[in-house]
Amino acid sequence: MTRTLTVDDLVLAGIALAAGLLAAFLLRMLMRWLGKHADRTRWSGDDVIVDALRTVVPWSAIVGGAAAAGGVLPLTKAVQHHLNQVLTVILIFVVTLTAARVIAGLVRTVTQSRSGVAGSATIFVNITRVLVLAIGFLVVLQTLGISIAPMLTALGVGGLAVALALQDTLANLFAGIHILASKTVQPGDYIRLSSGEEGYVVDINWRQTTVRQLSNNLVVIPNGQLAKTNMTNFTRPEQQLTILVQVGVAYDSDLDHVERVTNEVIAEVMTEIAGAVPEHEPTIRFHTFGDSRIGFTVILGVGEFSDQYRIKHEFIKRLHRRYRAEGISIPAPARTVALQQGSVTIPQQRVHTEAGDVNAARLE
Repeated sequence: MTRTLTVDDLVLAGIALAAGLLAAFLLRMLMRWLGKHADRTRWSGDDVIVDALRTVVPWSAIVGGAAAAGGVLPLTKAVQHHLNQVLTVILIFVVTLTAARVIAGLVRTVTQSRSGVAGSATIFVNITRVLVLAIGFLVVLQTLGISIAPMLTALGVGGLAVALALQDTLANLFAGIHILASKTVQPGDYIRLSSGEEGYVVDINWRQTTVRQLSNNLVVIPNGQLAKTNMTNFTRPEQQLTILVQVGVAYDSDLDHVERVTNEVIAEVMTEIAGAVPEHEPTIRFHTFGDSRIGFTVILGVGEFSDQYRIKHEFIKRLHRRYRAEGISIPAPARTVALQQGSVTIPQQRVHTEAGDVNAARLE
């Protein structure tokens, strides 16, 4: 039997609980002070750790104060046991959520700091968070005295049925992992699918890949479909790329003069327009005797895919203005159509009437 509850017990329990709350408040202030110093460092991992400790440390002090308050009260063994279990479950729950946030934040930090890893792909972050929460749930069950061995066996058997029911979901999940592991597509890349969709890869999560078009619209593509389709990645292996501009001049043009003027315009555009690559050696290649012009191709270097539109825009404007100043003609296609007027002969046709046929029969 337990002794009778007294006022002293209540006072001591209140002091223990108040001490826990006061310690939680002081630790919270300490974590805030550490957070300000962590913001000054280059590594973002310490920000994640301090932010997580800002939650778990005060809660640990509160749970400790509650446990101390329960220890000074004259509780039965059963009540004391249940109280300890509840406090332990609360602490495990807080630690699990904090650990999930810390590990997910560290994974995100590591991926963002490495160019060869999916910087903003949430698939790794989500998988890490789910695994940590699942482990914490199993620890809570074990703490409550619930055996997890039969549950794991049932999950193993039921996993087959779940896998069959979620074939598409699992296919998208593993396809997303395969895409990221093979490094063929990463967030930030500009891709174009054989079906016509194109844009910048924004994120690759457990089910789908989000692509932002140049029009700022989002296209959602299932990972399984992305893994099976033909795709062009304009960012890999290098972000810089070359563009082709088709030009044509009249047949009476001095091609050496045309080449020299075009090179001057190219040098001007490459040094003055943002997104151009000045160190890229421009190339001019004459290639076609057309119907009304001599065609040639100008090869320019741009920093990334979307820069090509601005570079082409400025290059064509300046080249046209310079050609007009230099007297270089860009002829338009011309067609000569000759029409020969002729006679059309319509043969005569004999028309027989019923009366004529009758008279002919009588004469016979």
